[in-house]
Amino acid sequence: MADEEKETPALQDLKTMIGLLPSNTSFDETLGLIISNTNLQLKFKLGLRPTEMVPTELAYIPMEVCIKRFNRLKNEGMTSYSQEGETISFNSNDFDDFLDDIAEWKKNNGTGLLTTVDPYRRRNNDIR
Repeated sequence: MADEEKETPALQDLKTMIGLLPSNTSFDETLGLIISNTNLQLKFKLGLRPTEMVPTELAYIPMEVCIKRFNRLKNEGMTSYSQEGETISFNSNDFDDFLDDIAEWKKNNGTGLLTTVDPYRRRNNDIR
């Protein structure tokens, strides 16, 4: 990261949560990509446009998912691993723990509802 660029609050918070010192910039590019992709995926799940902000009520989700993703770097997609009594497995979807919260937010905010289109409806500019 260039010296003139400042860390975003999300990057600072993520570094704190995973135990990196603020002065350690060796993972900044990777962490920035994880943050960006996680936010985009949550926005998609919420039915938001990429330019819209994640709702304040759900702002904890991206951080928790970013931590999961960082902690499994180099072990992407691992479903099970055992060695000397240690077993490691990963969820297939990092958002699984938050699906109820996402569904509740969508229900309370009127998103995710089925919308139908009447193909026979006349439009104002139809000439017949």
